Amino acid sequence: MFDLTGRKALVTGASGAIGGAIASALAARGARVALSGTRADALEALAAGLPGSLVLPRRLDDAGAVDALVPDAVAALGGLDILVNNAGITRDNLAMRMKDEEWEAVIRVNLEAAFRLARAALRPMMKARFGRILSITSVVGVTGNPGQANYAASKAGVAAFTKSLAKAAGPDGITVNCVNPGVVDTPMTRAWPAAWLQEFIAQTPLGRLGTPEDVAGAIVFLASSAGSFITGAQIDVNGGLHMA
Repeated sequence: MFDLTGRKALVTGASGAIGGAIASALAARGARVALSGTRADALEALAAGLPGSLVLPRRLDDAGAVDALVPDAVAALGGLDILVNNAGITRDNLAMRMKDEEWEAVIRVNLEAAFRLARAALRPMMKARFGRILSITSVVGVTGNPGQANYAASKAGVAAFTKSLAKAAGPDGITVNCVNPGVVDTPMTRAWPAAWLQEFIAQTPLGRLGTPEDVAGAIVFLASSAGSFITGAQIDVNGGLHMA
């Protein structure tokens, strides 16, 4: 049911903890994975442990690099069945102090690049009459968070365009979904003040932070035949931190 043998996947942000876990989980179930991210050394180290994977370093704040990524992945893999929009950045600031460049940078990478990649992926997927477009959103895109107006807007935007693409692409056998994590145990969150983390844990019914593997499991499910009748959905993987 979760076999992905022969599937070809592109994972952005694969040099980070969540992206690396997603790429590893897809590869473990037989997919051949193209790894994209900003840190080539981390991508090469990941690829060394994933047979058949390949590295496509990219910065997603450059429209030309974004537009070339899917065609390059298709050429290298011989097609594209699964796109995982995982790459994202933060530029936190209180709204009244937020600089234009802080707003624009987050929207450009988190929202615009995700849409451009999804748009590009539709072409080979429609030709094959099969595809999985999966994006990582955030509980912040639903609840909001002080100092993260840009991040919240970007993630809410991804969830919104996911529904539109799901309606348009469904007749061609393409599903389009989001995975919506809460607070995940990564090097970034480990640098937060301990009091912050304890507060999030206290608000989470399951009483712990998420793991990158928790997020990766949801991606594998949606990419596999087990998730073939799910589209336009935002799957919460947050331990009950937010119940929509």
